[in-house]
Amino acid sequence: MEVIAIATQKGGTGKTTTAHALGAGLIWRANRVLFIDLDPQGNLSYILRADMDGATSYEVLTGQATAKEAIQHKPGGDIIPASPALSGANLEVNKTGKEYRLREALEPIRNDYDYIVIDTPPALSILTVSALTASDSVIVPAQADIFSLQGISQLYDTIQAIQQHSNPSLSIKGILLTRHNTRAILSRDLTQVMSNMAQQMGTRVYDSVIREGIAIKEAQASQQDIYSYAPRANPTRDYIAFIDELLGIK
Repeated sequence: MEVIAIATQKGGTGKTTTAHALGAGLIWRANRVLFIDLDPQGNLSYILRADMDGATSYEVLTGQATAKEAIQHKPGGDIIPASPALSGANLEVNKTGKEYRLREALEPIRNDYDYIVIDTPPALSILTVSALTASDSVIVPAQADIFSLQGISQLYDTIQAIQQHSNPSLSIKGILLTRHNTRAILSRDLTQVMSNMAQQMGTRVYDSVIREGIAIKEAQASQQDIYSYAPRANPTRDYIAFIDELLGIK
């Protein structure tokens, strides 16, 4: 079983979209997948039609519920949903060993799933640190722009600190370019700069890139995965190619 965090220090890069597309794609390939929503905005929970009034990831982090008690079984997949209360987690999750809470909570259910996909907030907080401490690997969604480059650099500093202090085995699976425009000259130039940065981080930029497409927003609005809603759309084909690349399928 592998725990994969989807993390970035910059908003608007398709983080939640990638978390959902990855998990849904793995389910389509007959894998058992659990989603965990640690973003107080709860967008992933909304897409999966989760109830945020019961036990959530907030209760799991604060020890008020076990992971098993917080899991909801929805048509789109199993999920531990988010809660608006997560926005105060930095103040309320403050005891010694706080960064290990999620990791310890997931131990009893590790054998129940093939993959656990964690959606994190687009900022450094105890939520991101908890997710990275609990994860085996991290995927970084990014756009080919200067702000994403800055965000990746900041995230890498965080990952190095996690590797040093709380999770030495954490690996960076790769950087996934999203909302991509292959025709833009600036985009092509920054893609090369990002590839150089990835090498310095000991990882790579995936060959697969995710093109912009209205089908993604429409699928989210209808609370469906992209594969069911628009199987022939460009972003759908791109995410299929990405998952094949991730799994080593040719």
